[in-house]
Amino acid sequence: MIDTIETIEKRPFASLGHADHGWLNARHHFSFANYYDPDRMSWGAIRVWNDDEIGPNSGFPPHPHRDMEIITYVRKGAITHKDSMGNSGRTGAGDVQVMSAGTGVRHAEYNLEPETTTLFQIWIEPRGRGGSPSWGAKPFPKDDRAGKFVTLASGFAEDTDALPIRADARVLGATVKAGEALTHAVGEGRHAYLVPATGAIEIGGVRFDARDGAALRGGQTVTITAIEDSEIVLVDAE
Repeated sequence: MIDTIETIEKRPFASLGHADHGWLNARHHFSFANYYDPDRMSWGAIRVWNDDEIGPNSGFPPHPHRDMEIITYVRKGAITHKDSMGNSGRTGAGDVQVMSAGTGVRHAEYNLEPETTTLFQIWIEPRGRGGSPSWGAKPFPKDDRAGKFVTLASGFAEDTDALPIRADARVLGATVKAGEALTHAVGEGRHAYLVPATGAIEIGGVRFDARDGAALRGGQTVTITAIEDSEIVLVDAE
């Protein structure tokens, strides 16, 4: 029997940090910008998980980063990327882009679509500082992850189909029909964070609705049961 108090922490969507800039309506699972909560600074190497709604024909103008792995999971609409390395690309719903900031990079992320784009922006601390910055994007058809977790981004060489990141972490995605269940083993000393992008799920007798967060401590195997058809994103990190 899972002790939900010690091994699973629920972060309801309504409890997340909130910033409404007009063009950007953002929720923060961890302390970010003007939102500060000493109990939500990070979860292991997971430093940021932002739930962003970006208005049509708007976005983030060029700005710098360094020494961070930045993963963008697009839920609806699309995001168009441009950076100081000369990369550009459009990432649509269900697909993923990653950027290793390394020694430093400037990038812009724009919603050039006629609809609001929604996405998860996830930052993971790298296993080491420095290195040349890089960027990549890849489609991940939802049908390919029906009823199972698929690795979307990974810092482990054996995950050859995933986008590479420079962290001892994996970003996983799954779609689960109501009544179906998945399991995930969180290793000793590791940290997992899970958010249902859509639907509703249950873990250890606790319900998580769409956009709620679940912080999972290491040393346990959790069963994730879909109460409704659900799209799940999970990060497993140091």
